[in-house]
Amino acid sequence: MTTAEKILARASGRDIVRPGEYVTAKIDKFMSHDAFAAVHMSLASVGVQKICNPERVVVALDHYVPPPTQRAASIHQLVRDGVRKYGITNFYAERGGIAHQVMMEKGHVLPGQLVVGTDSHTCTYGALGAASCGIGFSEMAYALATGKLWFRVPQTIRFELNGELPFPVSSKDIILKIAGDYSAEAAQYKAVEFSGRASRDMSVESRMTISNMAVEIGAKFCFFETDDKTQAYLSNRTHVPYQEIHFEEPSENMEVYHIDVSEMEPVVAIPHCVDNVKQISQLERLEIHQAILGSCTNGRLEDLRIGAEFIKGKTVHPNVRLLVIPASWEIYRQAMDEGLLSIFLEAGGIILNPSCGPCFGAHMGLLAPGERCISSTNRNFKGRMGSDQAEVFLASPATVITSAVHGYIADPRES
Repeated sequence: MTTAEKILARASGRDIVRPGEYVTAKIDKFMSHDAFAAVHMSLASVGVQKICNPERVVVALDHYVPPPTQRAASIHQLVRDGVRKYGITNFYAERGGIAHQVMMEKGHVLPGQLVVGTDSHTCTYGALGAASCGIGFSEMAYALATGKLWFRVPQTIRFELNGELPFPVSSKDIILKIAGDYSAEAAQYKAVEFSGRASRDMSVESRMTISNMAVEIGAKFCFFETDDKTQAYLSNRTHVPYQEIHFEEPSENMEVYHIDVSEMEPVVAIPHCVDNVKQISQLERLEIHQAILGSCTNGRLEDLRIGAEFIKGKTVHPNVRLLVIPASWEIYRQAMDEGLLSIFLEAGGIILNPSCGPCFGAHMGLLAPGERCISSTNRNFKGRMGSDQAEVFLASPATVITSAVHGYIADPRES
């Protein structure tokens, strides 16, 4: 069986499952954020007083932090009420950071687990070999009440990432290139396995970037194999034993795509689709007004280090607002201790608190009509970051920072 089939078989008490079958599976971990307010209301509407396994539930406030409106503050109030009512102890409130980062860095996710969350980018945990996916509010309410949820067993495809990435090309460029070459429908309701030398060379943080955006090509689940980097990442985060994830040889009917990353150049996703991707050398000179380094896609310490490397001793262009948003308070403190935040501040950047911020148009750094932003976030849909007459371009941290310095979308290889 494939990795997804093995995990769903184990979770549903089956010896074997096959693509297309429906199973009812026990959930290992549950994640929610500000959306837990809606989940709490759904549970209350049907009279649920207790939930299954509250110790397996993790809630973190991240979308509206701090609350920009009275409505957002009321949402947080509902979340806190629900957390108290159901005895959820893994509650990070606004002190943790973006929920996906919190789940990983606090040791709440392990290889081989089945994890659901009220956010489409829950697939991030595939970086550690977990079968994780986003679900709706009512589905989460049902899952919390019963401890189970139904799944259709997905087909599996594999991306074999061969070769060695040339600096400063990164994992963000890889997943954008995959979206551009194979479309946003390439893995629609499929599990994706990432293998090959380039995947093994990646840090866990880089794998998280690809896993985070697997949903942008339609994936239900995505997986990287367990290796020494996985073990090192988990070693000081959890003492709970786990089963390592290793891929089987692909079957004759598994789709396998071979990608040589050694000749890649930086790429950019053009408005207003994630799969509208061009090599940076193909772009005309496009002036920008804002640059964002952060989010659950690229707000980790690795990303901030790269950004600081490209901006040290330079200055943000006077026509550009550079927003730097660490993905968690743990990362924020590490970046502060390393002096990374000082480098951004001296260059003219603005450091924001860990949160989803402008990524989905909630608050902080929204765009006015006619403005253009280059961002390390994961979506560039029309109106996603403020005005529907603004434009969002997606790129790697190196490209974002280089562009912030030049005032237009610029190639980091020429910085």
